[in-house]
Amino acid sequence: MNKTIVVSGASKGIGRAIALKFGAAGWNLALCARNLDQLKEIQNEFSTTTEVFVYQCDVSKKEEVIAFGAAATAHFGHMDVLVNNAGYFIPGSVHSEADGVLESLIETNLYSAYHLSRAIVPALIAQRSGTIFNICSIASLQAYDNGGSYSISKFAMLALSKALREELKPHNIRVTSIMPGATLTDSWKGTELPDTRFIKASDIAQIIWDVTHLSDQTVVEDIVVRPVLGDL
Repeated sequence: MNKTIVVSGASKGIGRAIALKFGAAGWNLALCARNLDQLKEIQNEFSTTTEVFVYQCDVSKKEEVIAFGAAATAHFGHMDVLVNNAGYFIPGSVHSEADGVLESLIETNLYSAYHLSRAIVPALIAQRSGTIFNICSIASLQAYDNGGSYSISKFAMLALSKALREELKPHNIRVTSIMPGATLTDSWKGTELPDTRFIKASDIAQIIWDVTHLSDQTVVEDIVVRPVLGDL
């Protein structure tokens, strides 16, 4: 039986890189994003080698996230890896950013992971196995200028990850927090900086692949990844 990975925000960036990495290795994929056409591109790429379940979902909407989790569980039954990846960045300062920025970032960057985890974890507990990866940020560790509510949302995401880690220990479920620095995704679209100044999304996918394949009795709790020349 093929193993199954669930990835939110899988249409581009880190999420897409993860889907391509695991799909190429023959894993079943359960993917969600707002852009269904981009998800279907991934589905078509692996149409003859693995099963890809795609679901159009606005992760800022509680009901849609829960529905995705339920649909993915019903489709595959057995789950092996959950990657809470969906999220986005709005620059600004807490004291001057537009009204509603905090709510929008919390709904997308935090609540999506909270609700999807709650939808998927019962299956992991029942089988007493699985790994959850939460894509946090270096902004989860240190607030920075122009980070505003994004950093608040990512600090909270790390707290969610820590809470899950403690709760799921007795069930033999591993939880890993990944804190990437500047990664070449659409968040940096239009930058004049060279690609070499950024982490590759495929490198984050490789890290997740490697951690997934450690022995069952081992967990990597926290991973900090930065560009070799440091933060931007």
